[in-house]
This record gives sequence, structure tokens and C-alpha cells, in this order.
Amino acid sequence: MDKKKKRLIFRSVVLAILAGTLVFVLIVNAGSERPSLQEGVEAPNFKLDRLDQEGESIELHDLRGQGVMVNFWATYCEPCKEEMPYMDQLYEEYHDQGIEIVAVSVDRNESVINNFYNRLNLTFPSTHDRNNTVMELYEVVNLPASFFIRPDGTIERIVRGPVTLESLEGYFNEIRPQ
Repeated sequence: MDKKKKRLIFRSVVLAILAGTLVFVLIVNAGSERPSLQEGVEAPNFKLDRLDQEGESIELHDLRGQGVMVNFWATYCEPCKEEMPYMDQLYEEYHDQGIEIVAVSVDRNESVINNFYNRLNLTFPSTHDRNNTVMELYEVVNLPASFFIRPDGTIERIVRGPVTLESLEGYFNEIRPQ
């Protein structure tokens, strides 16, 4: 009987310590900042080298006055590869109306990105987020992820997942300069 009582007390103490630790972690995390990137806030600025035009770079602030789609993707992401032709199909028409697409690849190897781009004859700007700094800045976890930015630099829409041709056209109309 004595052994059972000691075991019960020991287990109760361990359980109380675990419960206390859990409560402490929940309280500390409740006070920490949540992701601040959301629709309606200013899109964080970034500058990345272009892969499709050697020696050129793209800085988001330089695109003010245009509607901008920032698309995070990778060649190993099947839904990313499926939406790329839709983006290219609409790029020519909407680029003339003040829409810019910035494709941000998070692949490790630039030659893989370039091969993919060249194979599909994509025409919109291609960039490479070598260290995933822009991906972290935009709080991207899963690919694809697209941010549709108004001409004033604020985020109109965040789409986490693939876009269809129809939805993409609707998003472009939302950010098209008037």
C-alpha cells in the first residue's frame, strides 16, 4: 500500500509540473506577436535580382502606381507549375493595363528555375529568393502563395494555394490601376 501511495504522489507531482509548464507556455505565447501581414496593410518592400534579365533587379517600391502580383513558387511544387501558364496567358493583356507579375522562386538552384522558365517560354519577370528572406518577410509557409498589391502599395488579397485562370483574372481586375 505504501508503494502505491508513493507512486500516486509522484505521478501527481509530475502531472502538476507538466500542467504548470503548459499553462506557462500558453501565457507566454498569447502575449507574443501574431503574423502582421494581412490584407489592407502595406506590402513589405524587397529587392531581388532578375533571372530573366541579367544585371537587372526588381524592387517592389519601384512598382508603385501599378497593380502587382507577387507569386512565391518552386519547380518542385506541382500546383505552382500548373498556375504558371495562366499567369503568362494573362500577363501580356494585363501588363498593358498596369499590372506587373513578380515570380519569386524559392528553389535552391538557379539553372533549374531558368530551365523551367525557358521550357514554358514564360514572359513575366523571374526572381530568385536565394536565402528565403522575402519568403519569411511575407510569412509564406506553403507554396504557391500569391499577394495581389494595389497601386498604392497595400495588399488587396492574399491567396495561399493555386489560382485558376478565372480567379486570376478577377484578382487582376481588383488591383488594376484606374
